[in-house]
Amino acid sequence: MKKIGFLSFGHWAKHPAYQTRSASDTLLQSIDLAVAAEAIGLDGAYFRVHHFAAQLASPFPLLSAIGAKTSTIEIGTGVIDMRYENPLYMVEDAGAADLISQGRLQLGISRGSPEQVIDGWRYFGYEPAEGESDADMGRRKALEFLDKLRGIGFAQPNPNPMFPNPPGLLRLEPYSEGLRERIWWGAASNATAVWAAENGMYLQSSTLKFDESGKPFHIQQAEQIRLYKEAWKKAGHQREPRVSVSRSIFAIVNEQDHRYFGQEANRRDQIGMIEPGRNAIFGRSYAAEPDQLIKELAADEAIQEADTLLLTIPNTLGVDYNIHVLSSILEYVAPGLGWR
Repeated sequence: MKKIGFLSFGHWAKHPAYQTRSASDTLLQSIDLAVAAEAIGLDGAYFRVHHFAAQLASPFPLLSAIGAKTSTIEIGTGVIDMRYENPLYMVEDAGAADLISQGRLQLGISRGSPEQVIDGWRYFGYEPAEGESDADMGRRKALEFLDKLRGIGFAQPNPNPMFPNPPGLLRLEPYSEGLRERIWWGAASNATAVWAAENGMYLQSSTLKFDESGKPFHIQQAEQIRLYKEAWKKAGHQREPRVSVSRSIFAIVNEQDHRYFGQEANRRDQIGMIEPGRNAIFGRSYAAEPDQLIKELAADEAIQEADTLLLTIPNTLGVDYNIHVLSSILEYVAPGLGWR
């Protein structure tokens, strides 16, 4: 059994082939998509966060709206760039969204990746401390976020407050019990996957990672996951770890599918660069008729290691077509792999 969710980048543009031509289209369709995905039995609705782009950037209003309109599906991000965040304000936003969804938030965070503008976090008012890189700053903010999610008081109360205070130091409100244990870290390297385990975060591994061995992507990712699980066990956490991987997977079951994704068949891993001087490996897409797709996915070691699979979707093609894409995986592919 495997949890299966979708991951939306939330693109929009004034393009004649797009069903999402504005931010409003994308936000409202994202809510509709999550509701429809829950109805067909999908386990998760996840959203990418990108700043300075025609994509989703402020996740908590969207997650709260989805939480209010659904009842069982997990809702989350993949991932929030912590370089841009105020950790304390984020604790309040996340707590509210989790309470609205009655404890279904699965929040993916990360130190960040290349963005649309140079050092975009500076425009948000943030600077690394002396001797600190922007990646260090992202990890530091993540640890502060995790600490404040524990709900332990840390702020000295005013002796003459507007409203009566409980005794002792004050915590941030609203506090959502258990949310601290549902934070995921988007790791692009083996070392940061181990760091995530040591700090009690679940692991999100996407369709790219730093090339650390020259091996095929799915093998490198599987090795990363195994290192994470070993580090989790060594850290002595009392709950089971969770791991998600993202994939672009399309079951070609009609002419429309073939028209959209037939060219994705037989794609291979690619080598690129997401950081100066450091190669990254990008995982292939999968597109084929169901029987062939089952054979190819059965050989993907990282998918086998993960308990959660996030299907990246073409959100620009509208809610109905994306539900068709997701339904096709659930109906024609998942049973053949023992996922359902």
